[in-house]
Amino acid sequence: MWRKLFASVPAFRAPKAPCRSFKSSSRRAEKDFNKDLEAQFRAFREKVAAAMPGSDWSPFELTPGLPPERADVVIVGGGVVGWSIAYWLKRKERVRDGLRVLVVEKDPTYSQASTVLSCGGIRQQFSLKENIELSMTSADFLKNINNHLWVVNEDPVDLQFNHSGYLFLASEKSAHIMEENYRTQRHAGAKVALLSPSQLKERFPWINTDGVALASLGLENEGWFDPWSLLNAFRRKAMSMGVYQCFGEVTGFRCSSNVAEIADGDFVDVKRIKYVNVQMPNSLEYQPVESAVVVNAAGANSGKIATMLGIGLGPKESISGIPFPVEPRKRFVYVVHCPDGPGLDTPFLIDYSGVYCRREGLGGNYLTGMSPEETEEPDISNLDVDDKFFQEKVWHHLANRIPAFEQLKVSSGWAGFYDYNTFDQNGIVGLHPLVPNMYFATGFSGHGLQQSPAVGLAVAELILDGGYKTVNLNAFDLKRIFLREPILESNIV
Repeated sequence: MWRKLFASVPAFRAPKAPCRSFKSSSRRAEKDFNKDLEAQFRAFREKVAAAMPGSDWSPFELTPGLPPERADVVIVGGGVVGWSIAYWLKRKERVRDGLRVLVVEKDPTYSQASTVLSCGGIRQQFSLKENIELSMTSADFLKNINNHLWVVNEDPVDLQFNHSGYLFLASEKSAHIMEENYRTQRHAGAKVALLSPSQLKERFPWINTDGVALASLGLENEGWFDPWSLLNAFRRKAMSMGVYQCFGEVTGFRCSSNVAEIADGDFVDVKRIKYVNVQMPNSLEYQPVESAVVVNAAGANSGKIATMLGIGLGPKESISGIPFPVEPRKRFVYVVHCPDGPGLDTPFLIDYSGVYCRREGLGGNYLTGMSPEETEEPDISNLDVDDKFFQEKVWHHLANRIPAFEQLKVSSGWAGFYDYNTFDQNGIVGLHPLVPNMYFATGFSGHGLQQSPAVGLAVAELILDGGYKTVNLNAFDLKRIFLREPILESNIV
């Protein structure tokens, strides 16, 4: 060993005798040479000392940002849902630092993250009790956010929460559905009011009420906020509590496998994840992370993560052949400028045509858009914005409802992905029966941001307590997918 170490030291050769005419310069050169050689010996002695037993020195340079080799919980996806789960896991841990949690996010810039590309809305005006309770719990969290996410010696969290409410408009055809939803919302405790067309016009004189039979206005805990501020607040707080962060891409899993017999006599392959393979950005190097529990909170990419485990790849008639029904769907958001627009008294408007609109800041800017028809879903290979979609699909409905917008100007726009649940457009929360140590928290189809505080708490309760304590989300279990029993939400935007 020592011979190998000393072999790396350059051989010392005495300089030849200098000529007298160059005696002074040669002496300086010899002095510089000896000084450099002494520096090499000093560095070598330090290296030898570091290589002694008990030192953490390694001859190999480690890639910065590598995840730890082991974690109790690995969360795939560093969006707002993933970081909310991480925060609540640490908040609920029974022993300080007793739970090692790792969050893996593949996009270090968050430039394509669904969280920061959303419109930031929050509402309780849903048709399902679970969605209403999730948003009510989340709204209470957001109103008291500094009681939860403030970090000592840091600035308080400012979400820029605008409590202007949501305003849904119904036609004669859909008014009875709005009335049913109103009763459900009120029974759950949401503060909502129904308005007739005349009351609507009196409250918001800038609205054209033609074709409107009924309106529903959120009076409390509804509006919009800054998505990035919430994501960063969860992330900052969770990391201050000891959560590990890694920017890398999950490329696969190493699992143990057992064959199990199910109720109808069929046999299925049940996998248990042992290691999560995390590949580092712009590198072929990857780190296997040993983990007891994995959470799939990868949003629009969660279906791809499920496929890595063979979910949906079995025989079509078997449980292993049922694909995980979450895929990316691209949605456009347009920023329009209209100095003569509705102004400050503008709620988050949802027209029965599907067009939405809300105020953005104080300078006469507004956000607007709508979801395309199922047969017109845009290409998901990029995040390019289709300007024709606004001209051909959005503007007509928008200007019809708000006549001032006939004079608007499109100033910019962007696109983002929904984690779209093709089965019933509702969240999927819970364990997969074929991978009993992977929890899912995805498929919210545009509601993930606003429901993230409550969803994170629910998943943490499921992992640490074995069941829900705050909001019962058993209806969002994967069981409904296997039994082909969708739960339908009528207030999808």
